[in-house]
Amino acid sequence: ALSSAGPILPRMSANAARVQKTELHPSIERRMELVRLVSHNSHKRLASCLQGQLGTDAEKRHKKLPLTALSQTMQEGGGHLGDESLIGRMMEACGEAEGRLASELMQHEVQIERDVLDPLNQLAEIEIPNILKQRKQLAKLVLDYDSAKTRWYQATKSTNQAMAAKVDSLKDEMEEALNKVEICKDQLSADLYSFTSKEGDYARYYVMLLEAQADYHRRSLAALEAALPTIQMQQDSWLEKPAFGTALEEHLKRSNRDIALPIEACVMMLLETGMKEEGLFRIAAGASKLKKLKAALDCSTSQLEEFYSDPHAVAGALKSYLRELPEPLMTFGLYDEFTQACNVSDPDKRLQALWVTCDRLPTTHKANLRYLVKFLSKLAQDSEVNKMTPSNIAIVLGPNLLWAKTEGTLAEMAAATSVHVVAIIEPIIQHADWFFPEDIEFNVSGMFALPSHPPTPDSDPDRKRLTSQGGQDGDNQPPRKDRMQQESCDPLPSCSTVDQLSGIFNHITPLFFI
Repeated sequence: ALSSAGPILPRMSANAARVQKTELHPSIERRMELVRLVSHNSHKRLASCLQGQLGTDAEKRHKKLPLTALSQTMQEGGGHLGDESLIGRMMEACGEAEGRLASELMQHEVQIERDVLDPLNQLAEIEIPNILKQRKQLAKLVLDYDSAKTRWYQATKSTNQAMAAKVDSLKDEMEEALNKVEICKDQLSADLYSFTSKEGDYARYYVMLLEAQADYHRRSLAALEAALPTIQMQQDSWLEKPAFGTALEEHLKRSNRDIALPIEACVMMLLETGMKEEGLFRIAAGASKLKKLKAALDCSTSQLEEFYSDPHAVAGALKSYLRELPEPLMTFGLYDEFTQACNVSDPDKRLQALWVTCDRLPTTHKANLRYLVKFLSKLAQDSEVNKMTPSNIAIVLGPNLLWAKTEGTLAEMAAATSVHVVAIIEPIIQHADWFFPEDIEFNVSGMFALPSHPPTPDSDPDRKRLTSQGGQDGDNQPPRKDRMQQESCDPLPSCSTVDQLSGIFNHITPLFFI
């Protein structure tokens, strides 16, 4: 075993020495190997992030982008739907914006390929491998030198005449091999030092990636910000938008109306077929019919003939619209003032306080309340038939006109506020022509022609519309606003009356939300 191990040790030492001769700067070489590996992996992952095909020209790359296909599909879809469809308009406008984003993406990917991917590929697949090839070449030259040196050494020790004659030529061969080793070492060292000095440039590739991405996102954001105002303007100018659940001012502004469409439409239908209907606003309508009517009103249609025959569905839709307003028709801001006004003990002063508060309503809210109250007053004139006195109307409809901003559960809200609301709404309906003395045209928009079917048997087509002076006796007419202290008015519910309303309130709460 010892004899067999003997020749190996010198050979291992020679190999170790040879390796030592080829490793000029071990730390630099190890880092260079690692840089090659991570650069290769980064190039591979970054290339997979791009949506275009590498190496193709810009136009071809642009056509192959998924965003381009999306843009074309959206614009084609918008063309099929046409300008009469809001979806069509939005698809076409947004498709054009997607096309601009596709162009920005194409330019971004071309830049990334030129400034980041190509240099990374050059570093990982060409520059570092070429340096590693020089190291292999150095190892080969060292082997050649060692071989020449061994032959020269053997020749100097040989007693053979022929071998002795070759000593000089073998020495020249050895020196030439050594010279090649030194030249290769110098070149390899220079390349290693050059690699080290350029490490900052190589690191710059990753910074350039982020800079290019930041620039791309800025340009994309600029394209979107340029497109969005026009698109939003088209969206906002579209009249056919849901009215239910939309703020009154917003609905009136975008529909260019003075009276909310659901209020006017429901009032016009009820004027035609609902004024003699017993229990209007109290009897619940069929859920499916109510849902259908609300949907029809949401799309701003005036084709409502089929609903004239179901006044309870119409009344339910009107209640729903009022209740779904983000802010009640009589506003959150004036809730406390209305409550304080109804608590005034003197009937004349109470009525005056209510009038003052009504007069402080915002213009749009006041106009719509006036319109609605005028109608409710007209409805109450037929109370002998429809059983809807001002008090009954206030009970079932009042909580949909005014409620507190901070509410608990539905039952808590009703118990806490609705008794006061009834005391507020009832006198306003009872004295509608005093609160709002101006004459009114219910078909304010002119878009609701009478239906083709005949009126219901209970309706009276010859009855004249109530004016601000009609239907009032001298004894029952409320006092003028400028002489409230000298004249009397119809008695309002006293404090004890409000307490009595509160006592029966648990039995009527469900009527508010039918």
